Formats: sequence, structure tokens, C-alpha cells
Amino acid sequence: MKDLSIEIFKDMGITPEIYEYGESIWNSLKDRFEEVDAVSEYNQIKVIQAMQKNKVSEACLIGTTGYGYNDLGRETLERVYADIFHTQDALVRPQITCGTHALALALMSNLRPGDELLSPVGKPYDTLEEVIGIRPSKGSLKEYGISYRQVDLLPDGSFDFENIKKALNSKTKMVTIQRSKGYQTRPTLSVQRIGELIAFIKGIRPDVICMVDNCYGEFTQTKEPSEVGADLVVGSLIKNPGGGLAPIGGYLAGKKECIENAAYRLTSPGIGKEVGASLYALSAFYQGLFLAPSVTANALKAAIFAANIYENLGFSVVPDGREPRYDIIQAVTFGNPEGVIAFCQGIQQAAPVDGYVTPEPWDMPGYDSPVIMAAGAFVSGSSIELSADGPVRPPYSVYFQGGLTWQHGKFGIIKTLQKLVEKGIIIKDFDRRNL
Repeated sequence: MKDLSIEIFKDMGITPEIYEYGESIWNSLKDRFEEVDAVSEYNQIKVIQAMQKNKVSEACLIGTTGYGYNDLGRETLERVYADIFHTQDALVRPQITCGTHALALALMSNLRPGDELLSPVGKPYDTLEEVIGIRPSKGSLKEYGISYRQVDLLPDGSFDFENIKKALNSKTKMVTIQRSKGYQTRPTLSVQRIGELIAFIKGIRPDVICMVDNCYGEFTQTKEPSEVGADLVVGSLIKNPGGGLAPIGGYLAGKKECIENAAYRLTSPGIGKEVGASLYALSAFYQGLFLAPSVTANALKAAIFAANIYENLGFSVVPDGREPRYDIIQAVTFGNPEGVIAFCQGIQQAAPVDGYVTPEPWDMPGYDSPVIMAAGAFVSGSSIELSADGPVRPPYSVYFQGGLTWQHGKFGIIKTLQKLVEKGIIIKDFDRRNL
């Protein structure tokens, strides 16, 4: 069987030496993969439990058109999400177009003119800068008289509790906590650390709304941030919880008042959650959620594999090859734009869709520098599928995530290595005798 694998990898442009290098790394990771599978099994049963409790039926999969009144599937799905996240309510809609939209919805519906938003974990993800008004944009929070301040993490990645305490004031209405690293090389926050931060904030200001940007973190642990004090958790359905099947959508789960505010902002005052046709998306939403724990586990395995492949070659990786995982993103720093571009082009060449396309950096809306994105996905922009992206700016780090199957994730990473070797960015003797 091994000879067959070598041959088909060779047919796909992978030299036997690089294939053998990948196999040597994979063989060292089997205990780590067992740990990932154990978390996946727990979360799989949790999802089934929530679906059974809420009596998900065939009728829930049909969907509605028009106003969407009395949409059984939509209402049941939102109860399922509330149970999975242990919250009072949830809003799960195809009308939420992306993760940034879901976050903007949460912020704009729960903040009012004169309020202040605080980020105690440093700068948020690039696309939120215009939502907040850090970079001027029409319709930003700043235009509506909502101020913003942030407290950066300390150099070792820990919370600056002293300055967080100073930053909390009478205007602070909401705190936003980004779980994942975004386009930074800081550590991803575990649910435990998020809970410690929220407890500290609530100890000073119990009335402050604590919102967690949960993108890329769902189902990577057995608990979610809403189980350790978050009033609101927010994410995208074309990331972890959509399981690679959701064609669009986002979710908010949290306290009933926060969700009601978001629903009125999404639709209209006086209408809220009562309208919003689910069209033909519900079957994919349910089935994607069912598959999400397993798909997330596959993406975690690919991230662990990538970390070990590149760390072993001397590159800076975050997290490193041994650290626990709290999201599906793997950062690799090359120190030059050529490395970022070659890595993304390798991922694209491993794609089942648009595998013949060569991605190049471009000025994407919402970003302050050219960005390169590789994603030959069945759902456009789906970053739970095998994908990689990064801003073409110092320190020239690439951010890899996804892989609906472990086998695809493994192939994608080996393809990136082959591409970097071919371009002369990595120079190493991969002869199997020297592994």
C-alpha cells in the first residue's frame, strides 16, 4: 500500500523524498491525534444530544420562503445552538453573511451612542478595524458616537490586568475578546484563559457585556466560552460549526436580551426573530453542524502536522508543534513575501476546485495591506476547507487552516513544502537516509 501511496503522490508532483519526510512527521504524531479524536467524540455526542432534545425532525430540514413566519427548522436550529453553547438563546441565520457581519451585528445592536467598547486582548482582526472606526469607514461605531480603547497583551502573551482595570470606566458597555490570533502571531486563547479574563472584568464591572469572537475555535475543546461567563459568542457558519456544508451564514449565542437586540438590528424593530426565511439552507446547516466536531478534528490534525513539518525545518510557528490547540489556525513565519506566496500557491495546487489557479496578493476590501488567499473550496471563502492566507507585510507570516478530511490537509501541507523547495526558499537534503 505504501508503494501505491508514493506513486500517486508522485503523480501529483510530490517527490518520494518529501513524501517520506511527511510520513516521518506523521508517524510521530499519533498520540496527539488520539487526543484530538477524544475531544471530537465528546463534542459529537454533545451535538447529537442537543438535536435529540429539541426533536429535530425531517420537517425541520424543509425551509421556508417569503417572510419565513413559523419556520420550524429555523426555530429548532436556534434552540439546538443555544443548548450546545449553554446559552439562553441563539440567532442562526443565512441572512448573516460572514463572520465580520455577525460581529458587527453583535456590536451595533448592543452598543449605543456614548458607550465605549474595550478590547483587552489588543488589536482586533483587520476587517473589524473599519467596523469599529479604527480605520475610518462609513457606518462605523465611531460615526455613531461609540468610542473604543484597547489594552495590548503583554510581551509574553499574558493579560495586562493592571491596565485592563484602568481602562474599565463608567462608559465601558461592552468588552470584545478575540479568541483566535487573527493576523498576529500571539497565542490563541483557551476557554480557561477566557474565563479567567471574564471573571476579572466582571469582578470590577459585573454589568459589562463580554462578547467573544469565537471564529475558528468552536469544537476544539469540550467547553465553549459561553460556559465560562461570556454573555455572547459569535461566529461564522463557513468556519467550524458549518462542517463544510453550510453555504453561508453566521451565529450569535448568548443572553436573551443580547440576542433580541441583535435580531431587531438584523431585521427590524418590532419584528426581530419572527421573520427571515431559511430558504433551502436548513438541511446543510443541520448536517454541517452534525459533522462539525469531526471536520474540526480533521482541521486540527492538519494544523498539528503543519506545525511539526515547518518547526522541524527551523521556521517560527504559532502554536508550536507540541502546544495544546484552541483553534484550527496555524501560523508559519517565513520572514519574506516569497515564502508566504509560495505556501499559498502550494495550498491552491492541492485544491479539488480551482486547483489550476495561481493566487496572487491583492488589495482586498477591509484590509490595510495586500492579502493573498488560497482556497479552492466547494463553498466560496470557506475557511474550514483547506485554505491559507496572509497579509503581505512584515513579519511575512502565513495562516493555514482547514481541511474537511485529514488526508486532504496532509496532502496540502506536503504540497506547500514541495512548492517552497522548488522555488528555492527551502534548501534541504530530503534524502530519506538523512531524515
